Amino acid sequence: MPAAPRHLRQPPFSDALPAPIFFRATWVPAETAYPQHRHAWGEFVYSFSGVMEVKLADRHYTAPPPYGIWLPPQVEHTGLNHLEACHCSLYISAPLCDHMPRDACVLIASPLLRALLDHLRQTPSNGPPPPEHERLLQVVVDQLTQAPRAGSYLPSSDDPLLAPVLLALQATPGDNRSLAEWAQLVHTTERTLVRRCQRDLGMGLLEWRQRLRIVKALPRLEAGEKIEAIAFELGYASVSAFIAMFRRLMGVTPDAFRKGSALATSVATHPVAAL
Repeated sequence: MPAAPRHLRQPPFSDALPAPIFFRATWVPAETAYPQHRHAWGEFVYSFSGVMEVKLADRHYTAPPPYGIWLPPQVEHTGLNHLEACHCSLYISAPLCDHMPRDACVLIASPLLRALLDHLRQTPSNGPPPPEHERLLQVVVDQLTQAPRAGSYLPSSDDPLLAPVLLALQATPGDNRSLAEWAQLVHTTERTLVRRCQRDLGMGLLEWRQRLRIVKALPRLEAGEKIEAIAFELGYASVSAFIAMFRRLMGVTPDAFRKGSALATSVATHPVAAL
């Protein structure tokens, strides 16, 4: 988390929710942080554009769309976004969280769930939701209980061998060194590095690097940069290779993602605190 964020937001509720299930959406500028807090209700955080991050005592979740972050009641956390984002929170009172995951985790939003969240974002309700919204919110909760779980989209590691590799890739995501070359750089064997990746990241280094490139590409796509320039700077030999990777991980092409992000940002005209 940044030592001195430019913008600080406070949680919108301290004692009680306006309704058992409540939805709020917001646009937040770059370098916004939410201080460490906890609440008696559960919360699902989803970003329509940009990347939201949530930090717990022992975990750091990064979730670009279509991933969202589930926080059970009483989980202490902080929130941040390094670049501007349009995102929402679905708050669920504790008695209604029985079928939700017991631990904080990343959930994969289905196309139906994303469509429902987008509809709610475009039809905001500042007070208790009307009956038609209450019914829709219950459907959203039902969808969340069925959503597949995932680990952090971009997990981290404190391992003395693996951490330097991840930090180097964070600084230069276009670095195409092989696993063997990275192992040699940190004075270990390829086999050892493979084991550390699976233990700490739950995936291979190649997959982690592709996810990192997705995270780095999203704000640049939203800023309107040329896809060709992004592809080459992220280490791809061709635009088609970058597009294929992006579509495999995100389910849409970079251009389609950019158009969707532009729409999400353009309708976010009522900023409210969402964590």
